[in-house]
Amino acid sequence: MTTPTFRPFAFGVTRAKHLPAQGCSYLSAEQALQPYPKRMTDKLLHWAQATPERTLYARRDAALGGDWRHLSFAQALQAARSIGQALLNRGLNAERPLVILSENSLEHAMLALGAMYAGVPFCAVSPAYSLVSQDFDKLRHVLDTLTPGLVYAADWQRYGRAIQAVVPAKTEIVLNALNTDAIHSIAANARSALLLTGFDSIVATQATPEVDAAMQATGPDSIVKFLFTSGSTKLPKAVINTQRMLCANQQQMLQSMPAVGLDPLVLVDWMPWNHTAGGNHNFFMPLYNGGTLYIDDGKPTPALLGETLRNLSEIAPTWYFNVPIGFEAIANAMQSNAALRRNFLSRVHQLFYAGAALAQPIWDSLYASAEHEYGERVVMTAGLGMTESGPFGLFVTTPHSKAGDLGLPAPGLELKLVPMGDKTEVRYRGPNITPGYWRNPEATQESFDSEGFFCSGDAVLWIDPNDMHQGLRFDGRIAEDFKLATGTFVSVGPLRGKIIAAGAPYVQDAVLTGLNLKEVGAMLFPTTALRGLSGLPAQASLAEVAASAPVQAWLQSLVNTLAQSATGSATRIARALILTTPPSIDLGEVTDKGSINQRAVLKQRDALVNALHDGSAPGIAKPQA
Repeated sequence: MTTPTFRPFAFGVTRAKHLPAQGCSYLSAEQALQPYPKRMTDKLLHWAQATPERTLYARRDAALGGDWRHLSFAQALQAARSIGQALLNRGLNAERPLVILSENSLEHAMLALGAMYAGVPFCAVSPAYSLVSQDFDKLRHVLDTLTPGLVYAADWQRYGRAIQAVVPAKTEIVLNALNTDAIHSIAANARSALLLTGFDSIVATQATPEVDAAMQATGPDSIVKFLFTSGSTKLPKAVINTQRMLCANQQQMLQSMPAVGLDPLVLVDWMPWNHTAGGNHNFFMPLYNGGTLYIDDGKPTPALLGETLRNLSEIAPTWYFNVPIGFEAIANAMQSNAALRRNFLSRVHQLFYAGAALAQPIWDSLYASAEHEYGERVVMTAGLGMTESGPFGLFVTTPHSKAGDLGLPAPGLELKLVPMGDKTEVRYRGPNITPGYWRNPEATQESFDSEGFFCSGDAVLWIDPNDMHQGLRFDGRIAEDFKLATGTFVSVGPLRGKIIAAGAPYVQDAVLTGLNLKEVGAMLFPTTALRGLSGLPAQASLAEVAASAPVQAWLQSLVNTLAQSATGSATRIARALILTTPPSIDLGEVTDKGSINQRAVLKQRDALVNALHDGSAPGIAKPQA
């Protein structure tokens, strides 16, 4: 068998130190963490001087006919100083931070940089809290927790209802453009004490030495931002992100993935900046390494996928991140789109997916496209982290990794492996770990053990118990496991992986049900390959696809196969159905790791879970004797 050829890619960490101890063990990289700056703004100053004209962030602009609007390093520094001065003029600080309600944009980026430059913490809030929610409970909780001194929204038309309902009176609101309708809407509202300001006036503020002095006064312990957890079972918590966290984490990434710093980094990225993957990992990567981030207004959804494919056909990234469903869509599109295949794969050093399972057929398709076009595979990589770890934590050590492999800890990060029943929890200690949750000392205390390790709740296994240098693999979330009515524990991670493997290439992910019930059920998120199996026309709905005879026959065969290998009630899928709506990032069904949030899916789809188990849901398959 011919060994596949991979595009050259160096893994920075390939060896580990493992120290067994009583009741636990400790794992770290052999490689030491190299020095990193005291503050991220040091990198902004450096690159603005070294490469002033290079684009830092870019986004398509309708006013330019859809062409890219660019923000260079020099322009970013100028905007940061002006905006930072405007924030200082308004007396903003950690007790009165900047809150950003809207999506990724150049204005959003400039505000974030300006706040960081002035030492004013900021928080990007999930747009869904304003645009999807009907009661605004989570948005209200966020604002109550932060007590903002300034709130930014891209436009009044979309965000005005939420602002009027939740933002405290006399709070200044910054909008991209003021118009008559916006002013009249505010004036007509009983809470008309809200103050409107245009973004242009903020960015036009004259900077003074005061803002430069404020930047110099920041240091490793200064708070840069707050990032809220998904809050699938409780109200979201505000994770404190310091300069030390962000700078150390970018250095850890650079040492784990040296290719990031080899040539001018280019990213094309859609991940929302209210999530740690988009807002920390990807947002700060070009700033730290002197690269460029093209803001992708697409998403891996039927309505917005075309924009992502358009961007990837035009801009060739050197490093690319996505979630499994996004990679599936790109892999499928490349099979028939030579221009996309040629441009997207032309210079990318690595593909990186979040901690969710990536089905092997998707890997194979990506590999096949690269081999067809360039005669070599592009390395597919993965790791593990969380909002509280900056987020980068673990990274694979070989191009031959498999779905679920996590690898070894980044330099400077120490892992504590703690047995928890029949699982092993991974805990973190290092400069990239949050000091805690803002204004929530109880949650902070509960999250750290007596040695100062952050308790992640993630379970891990050794890839090879006889070779620690291969590192760890994912074993699910400890809190995802549940008991049946019989008292039997269901280990979600391994069973979920078994379903995905047996259901390839048609199963993207699986959510297990059966808490306090007699049987285990499964709700399956399908891949787009299921459409081809159905034989229905492209315009058929996913519900029609799921109900089709070929798909139902396949589902029946799957549950029969799974039942044959079951060893008891905790490993036997007694009923299954196909989900006909994709997981929602806005509703928290996709975690900040990019994986499926089992608890959130079960909560959001509670009626369907009940229907699965009482037999009233359509399309249920049960094992046949």
